[in-house]
Amino acid sequence: MQPYTGNLVSKLPFTGTSIFAVMSALAREHNAINLSQGFPDFPVSEELIRLVNSFMKKGLNQYAPMPGILPLREGIAGMFMEKYKAGYDPESEITITAGATQGLFTAIAAFIRPGDEVIVFEPAYDSYAPAVMLQGGMVKYAKLKSNDYSIDWETLPSLISGNTRMIIINSPHNPTGSILKANDMKKLEKLTANRDILILSDEVYEHLIFDGNVHESVCRYPNLARRSLVIGSFGKTFHATGWKCGFVLAPANLMAEFRKVHQFVVFAVNTPVQHAIAEFLKKPENYLNLGDFYQQKRDLFLKMVSTSRFRALPASGTYFQLLDYSRISEEKEFDFAVRLTKEFGIASVPVSSFYHNQADNKVLRFCFAKTSETLEKAAEVICRI
Repeated sequence: MQPYTGNLVSKLPFTGTSIFAVMSALAREHNAINLSQGFPDFPVSEELIRLVNSFMKKGLNQYAPMPGILPLREGIAGMFMEKYKAGYDPESEITITAGATQGLFTAIAAFIRPGDEVIVFEPAYDSYAPAVMLQGGMVKYAKLKSNDYSIDWETLPSLISGNTRMIIINSPHNPTGSILKANDMKKLEKLTANRDILILSDEVYEHLIFDGNVHESVCRYPNLARRSLVIGSFGKTFHATGWKCGFVLAPANLMAEFRKVHQFVVFAVNTPVQHAIAEFLKKPENYLNLGDFYQQKRDLFLKMVSTSRFRALPASGTYFQLLDYSRISEEKEFDFAVRLTKEFGIASVPVSSFYHNQADNKVLRFCFAKTSETLEKAAEVICRI
């Protein structure tokens, strides 16, 4: 194919391939244990697979309604009322999306105009900033504290200006596993009071909370909820990331704007999967014990790598564990992660990739959403490094 020779000006000139794709490809090339990309290597629930198959056989294989099937939206509304005492109207305040990333992109596209400023906390999931830039918005980066990856509330107010349109928060946090506490939410509430600022709250790991903590969703706080779009993910919750099924909750006036864009981005989401998840949600035990399930995996992984030269950093949620390698090497994070993949057969993600300036703190992210067998093999390798 001959290349295009016209005036091609990239809208994302400094953006390359996602670090997740890069490290997973490297893992495949070198037959390495892949703890880089965040997906489980254990099976999806047999009941859920049976449900998807049954709805396919029933002929529910054509377009779903643009906002998603009503039974699923009703199930989500019930889940949020039960967990957070937050009331969302299934008709006008909940929309099903083709995964959380699509929900995030659509929310940003619906509200960010050229010149608007969006505050993003770093290290940050890699889709936030590009989505803002594609809309002509300006990203302002707030660096999380280095000791525990908490918000620096003393410096944050200085980033807010008359052009600040949105603040993106993420708890439980990818890549660090930190969580926002009640005090954080109260400070955010106070900071945004009497300001025309929206909150985009990425809560895809809401069920993966450890050590007796609770998930502080924005929807617990009415003054935040009225200005917030909440992003959720069934792929994360039900170990089926490849199904790309998520959801967004927001007050009706915000959701109306979200849907204006959503209909032209994806229109509708996988129909039989929606019906299956709607049925699966009727049993709260299918999602309420996930925190305990993943905490056991975190604890197993930490125990097995405790004799290594890596230093584990606290993880209060998600299925990611950060390991500090400063006692092992002075190599930059990306270089060290590549060498571990090629020479030792263990793939991780350099946390520097989650900073716009590639800040290097000698920390790698490992996914522990794996079988005990996989974790044991990975730990053996890590302890040899």
